[in-house]
Amino acid sequence: MSMRIGITVLYFLLLFGLGLWASRRVRNMKDYYVAGKGLGYWLVSFSSRATGESGWLLLGLTGFGFAFGMHGFWVVLGEMMGVTLCWVFLTQRFKVLTDHYDCITVTDYLSDRLGDSKHVIRLLATLALVVFITAYVAAQFTACGKAFSGFFEIEHIYGVLIGVVIVGFYTIAGGFLAVVWSDLIQGLLMLLGLVAIPVVALITIGGPAEMISALGQSHTDGLTNGASLLDPWMGDSSAVGIMGVVSLVAIGLGFLGSPQLFVRFISVKNVEELGKGSLVATLFTLITDAGAVLTGMCGRVLVEQNGAMGTLKEMAGTNEIASAKEQILPYLSNLLFPEILTGVLVAIVLAAIMSTADSLLILVSSAVVRDVWQRTLGVQMSDTQARNRARLVTASVCGLAFALALDPDGVVFSLVLFAWTGITATFCPVLILSLFWSGLTRAGAVVGMCWGMTMSIIWTVPVNDIPWVKTYLWSGFSGSAEEAMIPAFFGALILTRIVSLLTTPPPEARAVLAQAESQVVDIWR
Repeated sequence: MSMRIGITVLYFLLLFGLGLWASRRVRNMKDYYVAGKGLGYWLVSFSSRATGESGWLLLGLTGFGFAFGMHGFWVVLGEMMGVTLCWVFLTQRFKVLTDHYDCITVTDYLSDRLGDSKHVIRLLATLALVVFITAYVAAQFTACGKAFSGFFEIEHIYGVLIGVVIVGFYTIAGGFLAVVWSDLIQGLLMLLGLVAIPVVALITIGGPAEMISALGQSHTDGLTNGASLLDPWMGDSSAVGIMGVVSLVAIGLGFLGSPQLFVRFISVKNVEELGKGSLVATLFTLITDAGAVLTGMCGRVLVEQNGAMGTLKEMAGTNEIASAKEQILPYLSNLLFPEILTGVLVAIVLAAIMSTADSLLILVSSAVVRDVWQRTLGVQMSDTQARNRARLVTASVCGLAFALALDPDGVVFSLVLFAWTGITATFCPVLILSLFWSGLTRAGAVVGMCWGMTMSIIWTVPVNDIPWVKTYLWSGFSGSAEEAMIPAFFGALILTRIVSLLTTPPPEARAVLAQAESQVVDIWR
């Protein structure tokens, strides 16, 4: 245990050092929020992928693989499709257009691109970000509590508090530059862990054939069992089953415009760097996501062989299976690796959590300070004053997220999906249309964003007990966040298009998009 603690402390000291180093290089708001727009493709690609994955990957998706087996590979497919489409078709256009408007936030871009002089888009975007990002950060701190509980037998509340202090410090001190450098380190650690753990687990089990055979005979009360774990459709080819699969694949839609990811494309130094980063990003996604599902599947076999379901519940501090299954990676780390390597794996789990939490905190502070205080309210402030207010907002969100993360039974997978769905449906349809369609209008964007935000919340609220919903809407409706993605995203896309056709777009939009098209680099050359 002492070795494990020592390695974790060294990792924390590294993050503190990054924060202090980056704080000396922050001279203005452009430095604080987009690192002066001077980053290379390795930093941007690893930072975007580490941010897009989070504790959801190492605790949530491994737990999903543990519970549902091969069904989890639909999530891998969705994320691969989303990341590939994003890097190949969206990133370069977005970079050219944000440079044209000299933006430092995604909301800056949408407002300037659509001529939103009344700042409606800024206020709407800020409201959505505060709601969903706070939930997202709370999910990361919940994951932090689970990690400390599983690895160190520390009470959940203290694990959450440690995560809040560490992430809050280096984010507040060093801004975006500290975040992207920490993301590079954290992304490399995540890649290492999600290759090593499933490989060692497979060797321990006796190989892939033995793992598949054992899964086919698996039985744990309260979870999917037997042959269903080896069937991607889980034996349900009905309309409800197909919709469940489509909903999992649709998780990848969030990579097509989520602000916490796209701000990285603003920060890159030129378009050519994005072309180079596309292969890095897609390979990272394939290896880590597939590794997470495979880790969960191997974990299911080893837990049942060792009769360790009770151990998972003890590590989670709960009898709830939904929460206990997210301890499978800490369990495998303790089971398969010596103390020194387990310490490294602790750092890997914490890396996944912190790489997303820090990015989200920077995003929400930029929304409040840049988009509301400075641009909407027109408050004049020096760069020093703006940075201080940004740090105050970051600290406030940390405090609120801490309060929301105190429940040890909170399920990371579900919390992240709620926030991910809300951000995706609010921003992605509008951003995609803004890059390709000169007919997009401010009114269309506002209606689409309102629909996406509202439906993400309403659909996820447990309304299945309302008689008319159960009778007339869809008898298979469960009120889950992944089910909300389809109606929220595509409803927003359709409404944005319809309202835009009925209103007048900005006069310069056609010329600006044509100019952007001419500057996009062919990444296949």
